[in-house]
Amino acid sequence: MSKLRVIMFETPHDGYFNIAFEEALARAKGCNLIDDTLRFFRNKNAVIIGYFQKAEEEVNLDYLKKIDAQLIRRPTGGGAVYHDLGNLNYSIAVSNNRSKYISPVDYIFSELIKGPINALNSLGFDTKLENINDIVVNNRKVSGTAASTSWNALFFHGAMLLNTDMERLSSVLKISQKKLIDKGVSSVKYRVTNLFEINNNISVEDIIKAFVNSYKELLSYDDVYYSIPNRKEIELANLLYDEKYSKEEWNFNRVSHSKFKQLEEQINNICNERKFFW
Repeated sequence: MSKLRVIMFETPHDGYFNIAFEEALARAKGCNLIDDTLRFFRNKNAVIIGYFQKAEEEVNLDYLKKIDAQLIRRPTGGGAVYHDLGNLNYSIAVSNNRSKYISPVDYIFSELIKGPINALNSLGFDTKLENINDIVVNNRKVSGTAASTSWNALFFHGAMLLNTDMERLSSVLKISQKKLIDKGVSSVKYRVTNLFEINNNISVEDIIKAFVNSYKELLSYDDVYYSIPNRKEIELANLLYDEKYSKEEWNFNRVSHSKFKQLEEQINNICNERKFFW
C-alpha cells in the first residue's frame, strides 16, 4: 500500500532551519527513512535565493538589512523569492523510481508540478504553467517552483503568494528591466499577485486540503496520513543547519557542494544507522 505522509512543520522565526529541513526531507527520502512526504511551512521575514544566484545581484541588501530579513540560499536552482507569513511554502519528496520511464527533471516538471496546478484549479482558479516552472493565475504569477534530483530522491518545492506584503517583495528583490519588459510590466509587483486578492473566500486550510487531495490523486496513493518529523529528520536538519545553512559563506558566497565532504560523511552515517526511535 502506497501512502502519502503530510507534515506541517515550520520554524517561521528561523528561516535557516526551515530551509535546512527542506534538504533534510529530501535526504531522508533518499535514505528510505520516510514515506513520500508533502510538507507545508512559512517563514516570517526572509529572502530565499537559488543555489546558482549571487546575493548582491538578486537582492537589495540595504533594504534587506533595513527590514531585518534573513537571506538564505536554498539547495535548488531558480530565482529569488520573498517569504513572509502571507506566503505558503510547499515541498514534496518522492521516490526516484517514479521517473524510470523519463528523465527525473522531465518527470518533476511534467508531473509533480501538476500538484499545485490541479489543487488551485479545484478551488476555482484559472491556473496555468508558464516558463516551465512558474504557476500563474489570471496571467499573474502566484508561485515559483524549483527542484532537485540529488540524494537519490525527487524533490520539488515552491512558494505560493496568499497575502504577501507586495511593497516589501518589490523593494527587496531585484528584477532586471529586460525581464519586466518581456513580461509587459513596469515593476515586479505588477507581474505577481496574491491568491487572496483574487478570491478572499478561501482559507489556508482550503488550499492545504486541495494540495493533499491533488497529490493523492495525481500520484495514486492509497492513503494519506499526517505526521511530525521523526528523530532522523531532525538530526539531519540540525546537522545541515549547523554546518551549512547558518553559515554566511553558504548563504552569501555560494560555497560549492563539494566543499562539504565531511558533512556528507556525517549525513551518510546518520542514513546508515537504520535503527532509531521516533
